[in-house]
Amino acid sequence: MSNQLILVLNCGSSSLKGAVIDRKSGKVLLSCLGERLGTPEAIITFSKDGKKCQAPLAGRNCHAGAVGMLLKELEKHGLHDRIKAIGHRIAHGGEKYNESVLIDQAVMDELKACIPLAPLHNPANINGILAAQEHFPGLPNVGVMDTSFHQTMPERAYTYAVPRELRKKYAFRRYGFHGTSMRYVAPEAARILGKPLEDIRMIIAHLGNGASITAIKNGKSVDTSMGFTPIEGLVMGTRCGDIDPGVYSYLTSHAGLDVAQVDEMLNKKSGLLGISELSNDCRSLEIAADEGHEGARLALEVMTYRLAKYIASMAVACGGVDALVFTGGIGENSRNIRAKTVSYLDFLGLHIDTKANMEKRYGNSGIISPTGSSPAVLVVPTNEELMIAHDTAQLAGFLEEVG
Repeated sequence: MSNQLILVLNCGSSSLKGAVIDRKSGKVLLSCLGERLGTPEAIITFSKDGKKCQAPLAGRNCHAGAVGMLLKELEKHGLHDRIKAIGHRIAHGGEKYNESVLIDQAVMDELKACIPLAPLHNPANINGILAAQEHFPGLPNVGVMDTSFHQTMPERAYTYAVPRELRKKYAFRRYGFHGTSMRYVAPEAARILGKPLEDIRMIIAHLGNGASITAIKNGKSVDTSMGFTPIEGLVMGTRCGDIDPGVYSYLTSHAGLDVAQVDEMLNKKSGLLGISELSNDCRSLEIAADEGHEGARLALEVMTYRLAKYIASMAVACGGVDALVFTGGIGENSRNIRAKTVSYLDFLGLHIDTKANMEKRYGNSGIISPTGSSPAVLVVPTNEELMIAHDTAQLAGFLEEVG
């Protein structure tokens, strides 16, 4: 009987995304989005059966308050008693975890120790766990780490060229993120191609406001673009991606900024937003570029050029490429970004079929390269919530898998 539900929570610094998932069918029965948490304008929006309702978070405008409001909404629909476990997306699990884990005090201590590695994300993740324990006492909580999938990278891929003493003392290495997305997308792409995952040299580009690229060989991550923190790698919505670290000393010496201000600038005011001086939203930039906005045009040019360079470099990690996969909000929906990126890569044999590229958007998955061409180019919508629910069901002791 499919009457057991899993609550998936994904907590950001000022947001909370929640989804109630039937552990057997994988269907989302109710979802929520808490925004502007910690401010007087904090609100939460619930979605069920295609209908939305919104409420202010008066009083407790924090993660605990948002989870409390979610519990009331679940009670209203008679779903609260069917929640049997709670899965949490955790940004940074450090070096200790190479798979998801049941949360106990020892795990909480490890997540707190990782706060310096993800100061914006891990405190929010911890707050989400505490809120779940407060409002759903006695239920098992499971942590699904975005970093765990990349623990299979070889030493040559994750090692920074800095003194060994620093690497050891501060766990200073490339960790990588978006691992939960990669874990879902890779086998789904293999299914579409009709080949065993272990036989495909695959490169996955997860493109959203945060973006990263991962090389997968023998079904495992062998390299990725994000590093010690999520700022490294591709040009993103507001993050700069790869940049000369000398920028820090130069700007602190010449621009009157301290290290914290430079860090905020590179994380929150750079990327597409910084180049365009218009927006971090790819859709807005595509429209503006078509209308002749020079900053928007340049932002998209830099983004796609950098992405193409990274794809070529990941072919080295894989020893070749059999499939390039686009996922994430931009990767799933922007035919222009996909086409422009692949246009740089015809020397690798990568090509796009214009009609298929137009069709594979808004939740439609499939191959967008010409029929019979190799390597294949695919679009696969990600489903991180389902992946978290799957892990949670298994670790909470449910026998049946989700989805």
